[in-house]
Amino acid sequence: MLFIIIFSALFFTTTVQAQSTLTLAQALEQARHSSPEVAMAHDEVDAAKAQVVQGRARPNPELAYFQEDTRDATKTTSWQLNQQLELGGKRRARIEAAEVAQARAGSVLSMRQAELEADVTLAFFEGVSAQEKIRLANEMLALTQKSQQAASKRVQAGKISPLELTKAKIAVANAQLELAQAQSELLLANQRLAMLCGDEPTPTPPLLQLDTALDQLPTLPSADTLNARLLNAPAIQQAQLEINRRSALVDLERAKRLPDITISLGIKQDAQLDHDQALLGVSMPIPLFDRNRGNLRTAMVQQNQADLASSRLRQQLINTVMSAQQRLQVMHLQAGTLKREVLPGAQAAYDAANLGFSAGKFNFLDVLDAQRTLFQAKSHYLTVVLDAHRAAAEIERLLGGASKDNSPPLEGYAAGGGWSR
Repeated sequence: MLFIIIFSALFFTTTVQAQSTLTLAQALEQARHSSPEVAMAHDEVDAAKAQVVQGRARPNPELAYFQEDTRDATKTTSWQLNQQLELGGKRRARIEAAEVAQARAGSVLSMRQAELEADVTLAFFEGVSAQEKIRLANEMLALTQKSQQAASKRVQAGKISPLELTKAKIAVANAQLELAQAQSELLLANQRLAMLCGDEPTPTPPLLQLDTALDQLPTLPSADTLNARLLNAPAIQQAQLEINRRSALVDLERAKRLPDITISLGIKQDAQLDHDQALLGVSMPIPLFDRNRGNLRTAMVQQNQADLASSRLRQQLINTVMSAQQRLQVMHLQAGTLKREVLPGAQAAYDAANLGFSAGKFNFLDVLDAQRTLFQAKSHYLTVVLDAHRAAAEIERLLGGASKDNSPPLEGYAAGGGWSR
């Protein structure tokens, strides 16, 4: 295991020079043009548009030919044109159902785009977090190496026990392991981001220098902002459109209970009488056995199911969004406390311990403990900031499509450009 971590560190060192800079806006743009899910959603919109065109089509006329007898002198031939006329609003209900399905496909597209942007944003900030962990690990490695050098000099001077030097070497080794682990996390984050941006998966993805600082938290949205955006969330829109589509299908099945009529026009040629006759006719099915009651009942049950599913979805969405908003609020409080109190205190404790060790007032164990406290505080801060971005990305995943058309965007987030500073 140690060999693997050290090898990954060596690999990272040899490839870091090949890094290229990537901004969040660039990552989002690449992902939008390469996502198969978004492309399939676009195809569904096109297919739904085609169904609207098909729904507007009227029944084709029918041309019929009849012949009585086969002898030229006595045969009778008839040409007849039949046209079905839809009654009861069938065409209107069919068009309405197709148009609602088209709108629902557009809502699905918005949801897929919001999910993609949330995934890319989260992967991006996970990579940024890994970069910050690498910077922090390098910083701690430099501190431990400096402490090791100081401990070595004091051992040589006979002022401290060689055991203290051993502890210093262990601290350096642990810092190296932390650095290798952070480098491995960055490689994985780069791989996830590259996959979302449409790159082919490879064992050694190119390293990207993510051009964003992690110390800026996403702005906490107000409850009023969330409530306004919830009304236009893609999932809510889809549920409502599904209700509308089911309602249109109920109207269509109800209209089918009224039979259509067929008007016939034609001409009859009688060879024996040597004259032509006009043909006029009207036909209509008699709804004696099939009155479409089963299909109508099925459509009504499915409409009721859509109503129930919409209510359940709305409640689940509200709970999920409010939970993410609560997590984001907690992360804001924790990050503020860490930045104002914990980090400065840990840094001051380490500086005092290091200065006291150099002056012979503290033992090396005090320095190691101060180093460990400082590293844990900085790591905790990175975790809190990343969790804040996770919560904000979850909100955008659920409500992202709503901000593009009918409601204001989430405060602090610029569409396609990352979190504003």
